[in-house]
Amino acid sequence: MTIRVGIIGCGSIANQRHAPEYADNPHVTLTHVYDPNPDRAKRLAERFGGQVAASWEEIVDHPEVDAISDCSTNEMHQIITTRALRAGKHVLCEKPIATTLEGAKSIVAAAAEAGTVLMIDHNQRLVAAHQLARKIVEDGELGKILSFKTTFGHKGPEYWSINASNSTWFFKKSRSALGVAGDLGIHKVDLLRYLLNEDIIEVSAFAGALDKKDENGQPIEVCDNMVCLLRTQSGAIGTAAFSWSYYGDEDNSTVLYGEKGVLKIFADPDAALQLMTSAGEQRSYNVGAIQTNDNQTSSGVIDAFVEAIRMKERPPVTGEDGVRALEIIQAAIRSAETGKTVSVLPNHG
Repeated sequence: MTIRVGIIGCGSIANQRHAPEYADNPHVTLTHVYDPNPDRAKRLAERFGGQVAASWEEIVDHPEVDAISDCSTNEMHQIITTRALRAGKHVLCEKPIATTLEGAKSIVAAAAEAGTVLMIDHNQRLVAAHQLARKIVEDGELGKILSFKTTFGHKGPEYWSINASNSTWFFKKSRSALGVAGDLGIHKVDLLRYLLNEDIIEVSAFAGALDKKDENGQPIEVCDNMVCLLRTQSGAIGTAAFSWSYYGDEDNSTVLYGEKGVLKIFADPDAALQLMTSAGEQRSYNVGAIQTNDNQTSSGVIDAFVEAIRMKERPPVTGEDGVRALEIIQAAIRSAETGKTVSVLPNHG
């Protein structure tokens, strides 16, 4: 079975992750690509194959396209992914699933109606170190998790996005909507749900445009830094920090504090995981590095998406997971705007 794939949006994420990982998968043929900038689409097609479509509609409606990667800008996910699902396509949608909860829920409804695979690209669940960390938690080696801290920060999308300038769409409220919270933070709240195997139910946050300027030298319209205090269903409390102004090495670390010990994930450059128990035992695990903007490795996302299609299985990150992560991030933004703690009980709102 060969799965015929189209890519919509030919920016950095498509060039550095989606297209090369499709090219490496033996069950896939990349047949069509589209970008509002035709030169970007042409360059991607020259590297990885496929023909350049005149519009995104041409791809989602094409009878010979089985699946799409929606790598469009945030505000377009609801429109493109919903249309593709209704056309009977399998969809791998970049995060965030949408910029509004209404849009996100409409995507999930369209997937349920179509009966096709919808996967959201929260790729941190597929990192080997995170999968091992979840097993360590499940096996009870840390006991009950009492607290945690997680961080995701780098020097900003203007260094990484395809136009590599302060005019990047990430800085525009009408397109990005959620700023650093929707770019980096949404990965980490999804990761916490995965690692702890429970939900976040309360959020308090501070956020601001602390440093970034747009192409006119004005402060950007969305937050470039956010720090959150989170409470889980079991009562664990912890912090989550997201930043576009870490002007040194990227920080993508998480630490879990349990009754029986501490687990550090990507907190030390020499070990992916470090387990320290209250009994004095110390173990390190080298199970591969995490992807960074400067060190692109296979994410496993494309392979997981393709396998879900081939095996008719539930993908490792569902539309419902995407909705929940968005709900938590939007609660954090509301908290930062109002100065109040926001409840995000499951199925709330």
